[in-house]
Amino acid sequence: MDYDRIADLSVEIDSVSTERLEAETTSDFTRVTTLFSLSGPAENGRTVTGTGEDVTYETDEHHALAETGLPDLTGEYTIDSFSARLADADLFPAGAPDREVFRNYRRWGLESAALDLALRQAGTDLGTELERSLEPVRFVASTRLGEPPSTDRLERLRERVPDLGFKLDPTPEWDDSLVAAVADAASVRILDLKGQYEGTDVDVPADPTLYRRVLEAFPDAIVEDPALTAETEPLFDDPDVRDRVSWDAPIHGLEDIEALPWEPDWLNIKPSRFGSLESLLETIAFCDERGVRLYGGGQFELGVGRTQIQTLASLYYPETPNDVAPRAYNVPEITDELPASPLEIPTEGDGFGW
Repeated sequence: MDYDRIADLSVEIDSVSTERLEAETTSDFTRVTTLFSLSGPAENGRTVTGTGEDVTYETDEHHALAETGLPDLTGEYTIDSFSARLADADLFPAGAPDREVFRNYRRWGLESAALDLALRQAGTDLGTELERSLEPVRFVASTRLGEPPSTDRLERLRERVPDLGFKLDPTPEWDDSLVAAVADAASVRILDLKGQYEGTDVDVPADPTLYRRVLEAFPDAIVEDPALTAETEPLFDDPDVRDRVSWDAPIHGLEDIEALPWEPDWLNIKPSRFGSLESLLETIAFCDERGVRLYGGGQFELGVGRTQIQTLASLYYPETPNDVAPRAYNVPEITDELPASPLEIPTEGDGFGW
């Protein structure tokens, strides 16, 4: 297992610091994340720093972290023993988060920072340790269509990047005319039905009419996170439709895959959902053994978290429609120059990400 290749890497942490990041997004909300910086000595005596990003969605949780700080994480570890330290640590000293998955998000930010530091202290990079090559990453752009929904943003993006593919979130406002316009204006690779969220701002209720409409209009698109109800489940009885279904929100580890209503053909891998490097890498290995196709997903990362999920996509699933587009695609203003897919990954340098 690939985790065994990094589990025994040494990491020495002399200091820990945090920095709050903030930016407006294309989904009409202000994104706040926290950058973790872990510093310690490298083999040549220099001090080096590893970074990771906490993508917890509630802004108040980042404010609270800035006030309380983290427990003492300094010391000498391996990647595996540092992971065990985090498993036992209270990373939300101001009080339990509103959603349990936020614990995974914060733990991932710290584990990825520790991995970055360990690799830099050893003067190596993740691809070398895993004995995998970094490949150019194909990506799609994830965007909303506005209120009321229209194809304006899709058309403006395609003017700048003609071959750009999209991951879109259908809503009940998508009537026949809008669906036809979207199909004409964009190459839709993934339809995120957001039927597996509960109690969030992005919940979309199960709508058999909407499901049928988009399944028929986009016959080649991956269909992510449908809500399976008495009214919608019959739409997925067709094996060809079922083969297009992917899961995202419910997936935090192997147990969640085994609990799915059928063996999946596709999964959206968002590393922060897994919390630990071990859980992430064992899940990727499980899917590889069973022929489950993977693509990467993002969490509106504002810092190094974005390049780290791009690195993982580059190492494990570079050819699929990865929702890991460069950050320029997540800002409201469309710039004149946007990177085109595939994204070239730097092949030189140490650490995890860049």
